[in-house]
Amino acid sequence: MSKPQFSITTEEQTKTYGRFVIEPLPKGFGDTLGNSLRRVLYSSISGAAITSVKISGVNHQFTSLDGMREDIVQLILALKQVRLTYTSETPAKITLEASGPGQVTAGDIDTPPDVIIANPELVLAHLADKSTKLEFEATVESGLGYSPAEDRKSNVIGSIPVDATFSPVMRVNYKVEATRVGRVTDYDRLNLEVYTDGTVSPKDTITSASQTLVDYFGGILNPDTLDSIKNTPAAGSRPIAGATISVEELDLPTRISNALQKAGFATVADLISLAKPQLSKVKNLGGKSVDIIESALKERGFSLTQ
Repeated sequence: MSKPQFSITTEEQTKTYGRFVIEPLPKGFGDTLGNSLRRVLYSSISGAAITSVKISGVNHQFTSLDGMREDIVQLILALKQVRLTYTSETPAKITLEASGPGQVTAGDIDTPPDVIIANPELVLAHLADKSTKLEFEATVESGLGYSPAEDRKSNVIGSIPVDATFSPVMRVNYKVEATRVGRVTDYDRLNLEVYTDGTVSPKDTITSASQTLVDYFGGILNPDTLDSIKNTPAAGSRPIAGATISVEELDLPTRISNALQKAGFATVADLISLAKPQLSKVKNLGGKSVDIIESALKERGFSLTQ
């Protein structure tokens, strides 16, 4: 089969919206590409979100602060809507110290240089007077998809887990129309619309989704032996005490923990059965992620095979 020949045209693009046309495609490939890109755009584009918050004077979310119009549940709902740009694999801390009277916005939050708030105009709360203060420290992590608060239960008093929507893609639409090349009229024209939260451009999300599909299809062409190596015990190996600890108990960043669990790593024994270079080949992991995993294992008395 000859190499596909088609063009990609950007018909419209803003910070949060893009409309693209891919044509001409062989009959049926409009739906094949459109549906594949749509699914990957929704599930596999990395982003950042607030994953927990600790509010001064508050021990749980079912309470309120004197002088603040919103209760704590409403404040947390607002924090879920804060859209951030952050790509590091280690969690970051952001803080807020505000006093009334007036409204508090996302732009009032103090962030490190590598954390950027995309919607600083977002209103978080309204404070009644000068004596009313709102202070909190929140954790920002990068990750994929959606992570419910229940997955990050904390033993720290006052630390409130927050449902995290990492994906920067808000909505994807595609439509396939008929087009022609010369006298041939049975070609497809794929119209693709992408809406984002402003932390990443629509064109970049399509590039990332396309690369993800290439990686997976490449794995079909050249199957990786990662699973067979992971499931094959080393010669003369014996069970290691404590190696049944779950991956979740290592307190890894949410993105890394999710990537390991999706790849089938449930316990420490699964991790230490694999050499360090092979672990870095796991989807959505890299050298920095492996270093973080290695550090967490050392704290528990384990080490990766070099």
